[in-house]
Amino acid sequence: MNVEAALWRALAVFRIVACLYAAVLIASNHQSYLHPAGGWIVLAVMVAWTAFTVRAYAGGGAGPVLAGLDLVVSTGCLLATGLVETAQHLADGRPNLTASWVAIPVLVWALLGGVRWGAAAALLVGIPDMLLRWLYGGEFQQTTLNGLVLLLMGGVVVGYLGRLARYSQERLARAVALETATRERERLARDLHDSVLQVLALVRRRGTELGGEAAELGRLAGEQEVALRALISRPAGEEEPGGERDLRDLLDRYASSSVQVSAPATPVRLPGHAAAELAAAVGAALDNVSRHCGPDARAWVLVEDDGETVTVSVRDDGPGIPEGRMEAAAKGGRMGLARSIKGRVRDLGGTVEIFSSPGAGTELELIVPRPR
Repeated sequence: MNVEAALWRALAVFRIVACLYAAVLIASNHQSYLHPAGGWIVLAVMVAWTAFTVRAYAGGGAGPVLAGLDLVVSTGCLLATGLVETAQHLADGRPNLTASWVAIPVLVWALLGGVRWGAAAALLVGIPDMLLRWLYGGEFQQTTLNGLVLLLMGGVVVGYLGRLARYSQERLARAVALETATRERERLARDLHDSVLQVLALVRRRGTELGGEAAELGRLAGEQEVALRALISRPAGEEEPGGERDLRDLLDRYASSSVQVSAPATPVRLPGHAAAELAAAVGAALDNVSRHCGPDARAWVLVEDDGETVTVSVRDDGPGIPEGRMEAAAKGGRMGLARSIKGRVRDLGGTVEIFSSPGAGTELELIVPRPR
């Protein structure tokens, strides 16, 4: 059930009940009005506007234009009290023609824009009511001030409840989606375990026993087995409203028998684009390891999150980068490191540090600041 839609429906019911209450007051007091016909005219406007807005808001809420018109019409009906009622009745504290019906646009603005919009609408309705009492009744009244305070409280409370309802609805939708994805992942994991993973394990074992080219096929099958196990072992990632992604889910795809990925136990969330670009830079670094260090080289990927920055280290046990190798690659037009890795990280506002020495392997440290 949509909680926000339920609030709008409750507001529609409140509007109808408040209109009926105003009709009872006008019917019982119209003979003592300064202009009795004016009371019926105001009531007709209120009934027509109630019927229109109940139908207009039935689609799930109001837009700023309709909410603004709601405020104008309601305040106009309120101010019409000064033309219909007598000054003596206003001084005696008789309710205005709209009674509680005038509070509806305050609640509409609160649901639409939150606490601040609700409080602003309460002032736009409550201050004219106080001025009406002062101009026609000759003095400020405590009951009118109390009405303004109640309007402010209603705007603040309903604005907070509206925002809380939207947040709860979003969280519920994400929880349902996450549960559905987790169940599907568990089903796929069972199917893969009973079929694909067992076949890959058999190919890896038999390939190692046979040796030669079969051993290479066995090694590749082993890498795919490790990658599949890593993919199905982690719970489904949750995407935040702002489009964030868990970097761990993206980096786990690179795990294999020759690549070990180590990440924090808690999610490492980054904006979706930043997470994808950083993962692509790590993939480019691992491609360089495979290309320049040979098929037997091993690599380690370490993820660190200190809250302000996310650091991903890619280390290998290869021969290291010979002195002048990167400069020669740049002159020869081979810009893999500069563009695929450094370019991506630089576009994210981060930096890349390279540590290498002959015979001791290479380590790339990719540091990306977390957006505030």
